[in-house]
Amino acid sequence: MPLFEGLSYGGEKTAVIFDIGVAFTKCGFAAENAPQFIIPTEVRKRKTGQLVNIHKCCSETPQDLRSVLVDFVHRLYFRQLLVNPKERRVVIVESMLTTTTHFRNTLADVLFKHYEVPSVVFAPGHLVCLFTLGVSTGLIMDVGYTETTVMPVFEGTAILKAWQALPLAGKAIHDYLEASLKESSSVEGGESGDKPISSFMDSIDESILEDIKVRCCFVTSHERATMYNANEVSTSPLEGPPAVRYPLKGDRVATISGKIRERTCEVLFEEDCEGRSLASLILDAILQSPIDMRRTLAENLVIIGGTSMLPGFNHRLRSELYAHLKQPPYSEKLSLPAFKFHKYPAKANYVAWLGGSMLGALETLASKSVTKEAYTLQPLIPDWCSLYVAEEKEKVVGATKKLEAGSRPLSSKKLSSSLSVDSSPRSSVSSAARAAARSIAGILSSASVDSNATPKSS
Repeated sequence: MPLFEGLSYGGEKTAVIFDIGVAFTKCGFAAENAPQFIIPTEVRKRKTGQLVNIHKCCSETPQDLRSVLVDFVHRLYFRQLLVNPKERRVVIVESMLTTTTHFRNTLADVLFKHYEVPSVVFAPGHLVCLFTLGVSTGLIMDVGYTETTVMPVFEGTAILKAWQALPLAGKAIHDYLEASLKESSSVEGGESGDKPISSFMDSIDESILEDIKVRCCFVTSHERATMYNANEVSTSPLEGPPAVRYPLKGDRVATISGKIRERTCEVLFEEDCEGRSLASLILDAILQSPIDMRRTLAENLVIIGGTSMLPGFNHRLRSELYAHLKQPPYSEKLSLPAFKFHKYPAKANYVAWLGGSMLGALETLASKSVTKEAYTLQPLIPDWCSLYVAEEKEKVVGATKKLEAGSRPLSSKKLSSSLSVDSSPRSSVSSAARAAARSIAGILSSASVDSNATPKSS
C-alpha cells in the first residue's frame, strides 16, 4: 500500500489502478508515478491447471470467464497489492478498440458482486495518457501485443471516424523471431554438440521470445532497410551487426545471428497486401481527420505501448513517415511540414496507467464512477463516452419534476441554460431547483461527446 497512508488519519483510501493489457497487467495506486507490479495477464484454470491468458477466455462460456477473472483479481489484490478491495475505489484503464463488452461487463460483475468494491470507472487509455503530458490534443499510437491502434484526439474529444488498427505488434515480432531461430540458429552445449534449435524444442516459449526480443533485437534505420531489400537480389552479402550468445536452460547456449537481430522488427514496417504499415496508419488517421486539425495532430504524436520501446523505433517511424509522405496518395492530399513526437514522464509501456493514476487522484473520481449501490439497482456499465450513471439520472429526474411543478414545462437544455444564470430572489423557482438545474447543465455539457463531434473543416 502507499507509504503516506500509514501517516494519515481517516479519510478515503487511495484508489486502485488496473491496466489489464493483452500480454501484461499493470497494477498500483492512484497518485503514484509508476505501477507497483507489472505481471503477465495469465492465470491457471482451476479444473485443468493450465496457464491461460484471460483475454483468450472471452470466447468461452460466461461462467469460465468469470472464474478466471475471480482468480486473477484475487491475485492482484491479495498477492500483489495486499489491500482490502472493499475499502478502495477502482479505476480500470481500458483500450477502446480491444476490450470487448462481454469482458468489461464480466469484470465489473466480479468486482462489484464478488469483491464488493465501492465504485468502478472504466477510463479510455488513449485519453488518459494525454493527462501525463498536460495536453488535450494528440494522435495516439498504441503498439501493443496483438495489434497497433491509432486514435486522433482533439481538445479531449476522440475522432472515432478516423481510428486505425493493424494486426502488427509484438505478436508478429514473436512469430517471425521463432521462425527465424528454428531456421538458422544453433544451440551449443551438452554431449550432442552443436545442433539446430528446432531439434531441442518444437515451439519456443513466449517468455523466451519476449526476452530475446528485448535483450537482442533492435529496429534498424530506414537506409539500412533499403540496403537490405536491394541486397536480396545482389550476390554480395551486406555486413550486419555481430552475433550474440543467449543462454538457455542448463548449459545450452543459442547463437543469434546479427541478421536475425536486425531484421526481426522489419515485420512492423513492411507493407501488407493492402499496402498498409505502421507509418500508413498514422497518415491515414490524419487524412481522415478534418483539414484544420491535421497539422496539429502531426505535431502531437504520442507513441505508447511496450513494443514501441524497442531501440530505434521512434527514429525509424519518423523516417518512414517522411518517406511515405513523398509517395501517392499522401503526396497529393497532405502537406505537413513536420512530425513531432512527445516525450512523456514515464516508460512507454505504462503511460496509460500513469494517466489512470492521475485520474484516480482527482476529487471528481466519485462523481464519474459507477457505485456499488447504483450497479445493484441497474447492473449495467455505461460506455466510456457517457457520463450518465444511476445517481446522476436520479438527480435529473428529480430536478425535472420540481421544475415542472413550479413552472411550465421546458426542455432540459433551455431550462438549465436559463436557470443557471437566474439568481434573482423574485424567481418563482426555489433555490434547490436552481441548484438542480445547474447540475443538469454541468452533466449535459460534460456528456456532450459524439463520435463525429469535431470542429468544422475549413
